[in-house]
Amino acid sequence: MLKFVLDVLDRLDDPRVDGAAMVSYLDGIAGESGLTRTERVRGGQGHTDFVQVRVPGTAGRTIGGKAPTLGVIGRLGGVGARPEVTGFVSDGDGAAAAFSAAAKLLAMRARGDVLTGDVLISTHVCPDAPTCPHDPVPFMNSPVDMATMNEHEVSTEMEAVLSIDTTKGNRVINHKGLALSPTVKQGWVLRVSERLNGLLETVTGEPSVTYPVTMQDITPYGNGVHHINSILQPATATGAPVAGLAIVSAATVAGCATGASHETDIAAAARYAVEVAREFGAGALNFHDEDEFATLLARYGSMRRLQTMGEPQPSEATA
Repeated sequence: MLKFVLDVLDRLDDPRVDGAAMVSYLDGIAGESGLTRTERVRGGQGHTDFVQVRVPGTAGRTIGGKAPTLGVIGRLGGVGARPEVTGFVSDGDGAAAAFSAAAKLLAMRARGDVLTGDVLISTHVCPDAPTCPHDPVPFMNSPVDMATMNEHEVSTEMEAVLSIDTTKGNRVINHKGLALSPTVKQGWVLRVSERLNGLLETVTGEPSVTYPVTMQDITPYGNGVHHINSILQPATATGAPVAGLAIVSAATVAGCATGASHETDIAAAARYAVEVAREFGAGALNFHDEDEFATLLARYGSMRRLQTMGEPQPSEATA
């Protein structure tokens, strides 16, 4: 996996990188075209290129099979913040992990090692994204808003979502490496999946690290409340269960910092995504307990309101 990470980082560190360049790279690994696509989307602060990769499984939905489809989303504002900052930024780790996992899965498929279920991998490429103020350190912003990002990265075909994001700009997770969130589904913060947790230990060879998720973290961006970052924003755009895999540091590191990406941590995140895809498509892993979730709904009702912007505030009504 580290070979793919180094190749991906070398490409993403190019100030001229775009979605077409990454599609060309992945098509070369796959030995065929048609499994990857890119779309340029313009926003108020520039443009970014969304890239989606489809890796068909032996019994996946693509061929009419019954194996479930995993979504892997690399979350970020941008891989660079030019001209303010020169070079690849820490915030780009989510894209690097997603592209590396895609490269590995496509290489496996080309060799004949095909997983059972389909895997959809989505992320975006922007080498000159804006930054924005955030406490305790500045965030990377994006040329497009979060609703647009979810529209192009979250698919109704995804029956569970693993969201990978750099999550270093906080004082909540004081650990270097990877950390796993509880599963989030339809506004409910559920318990950490036992099997997802166990796989993290297998991949890292260390005791698993999880992190707390607040209710406001799983509400949509733009509602005026603090979010740890965008790692669980896909949960606002799907009814499927979502888990966040955070690439973290023991010290607080800004998303727009350069020289702050650790190749081995990115590789571990990508390996984890591959292992989750392997087990989820084969029916050996669940992101949540469906019976327990049904009990929560029956006793307490829907929490889908947390997936929305909620009630308009007086300042919004008069704006």
